[in-house]
Amino acid sequence: MWHLDYLKHHRKFTYNRLQTECKLNFHLCDINSQAEEMFDTLIKQLKESEGITEQLKAENQMEWVARMNNIRNRATEIINHNIIYN
Repeated sequence: MWHLDYLKHHRKFTYNRLQTECKLNFHLCDINSQAEEMFDTLIKQLKESEGITEQLKAENQMEWVARMNNIRNRATEIINHNIIYN
């Protein structure tokens, strides 16, 4: 939905063109698929690079949650910058 709002408010010509050509839903589904795939990949890569394991989750849940939230926030920012608001 963020991409739709972004198109409506900041890329009006593109929004109107996609809507007129009946391609808006296809475009939004494509962007969503790209974002989900990139999110999953980034989470996996960041977890591996920072050594966040199931063992950490079992031993110290609070630290695991904090570190995973940090990773999710960073991944979201990267996706917003590279896919949603681009």
